[in-house]
Amino acid sequence: MTAAKVILDLCGGTGSWSKPYADAGYTVIIVDPSTSVGDVRWLQHTPCYGILAAPPCTHFSVSGAQYWNEKDYDGRTLHDLSIVDACMRIIMVSKPTFWALENPVGRLKRWLGPPQLIFNPCDYGDPYTKRTLLWGNFNTPIQNPVTPIRSCKQGSWIQKLGGKSAKTKRLRSVTPPGFAKAFFDANR
Repeated sequence: MTAAKVILDLCGGTGSWSKPYADAGYTVIIVDPSTSVGDVRWLQHTPCYGILAAPPCTHFSVSGAQYWNEKDYDGRTLHDLSIVDACMRIIMVSKPTFWALENPVGRLKRWLGPPQLIFNPCDYGDPYTKRTLLWGNFNTPIQNPVTPIRSCKQGSWIQKLGGKSAKTKRLRSVTPPGFAKAFFDANR
C-alpha cells in the first residue's frame, strides 16, 4: 500500500463520499464506529494521501438544538466530541495531502471555527437541499448547480425521513453523489 493511493474514510458509514476514490483504484479504508469495522478513537497511524471524516452529527446538528442542554448534561455531546477529536488527531498525525471534515449546520463550529466550505447538494447536481459544512485543507470542488426539488412542506426529501432509527440516520448521512464526484475531481 503506497501512501499516494490511500484514502482514510473516517466514520465512513456507507462509503458514499469515498466511492469515487475506490472506483478510481485508490485504496480506501473505511473506519466506522457505528459498525464492527472500527473505531476512529483507536486507529493507529496510517500513511495516507487523503482523509475524509464525517463524525456523528446527532448531538451537533441545529435540527436537535432543543436537546443540546440535555445532551451536554448526560454526556452524549462529550462522547461524540471525542470522535471529532480522534478524527482531528489522526489528520494531524497522518499529515495527508488533503483532508476534510463534514457536518451539517450546527454547533460543531464552536469547536472547529468557521468552515472552509458551506454547500447544499443542489450546488453539485443533486436536486435537494441539506446545508453542509466542511472544514479542512482541500481544493474547493467546482459547482454544477441545479434547482432543488421541493418534495415536502419543509423542503427536501431528507426532511421526510424523520425518526431516530439507524436506517433513517444512515439515509440522511449519505454523501450526495454529485458532491462526492466533484470533491474527488478537485482533490485527486
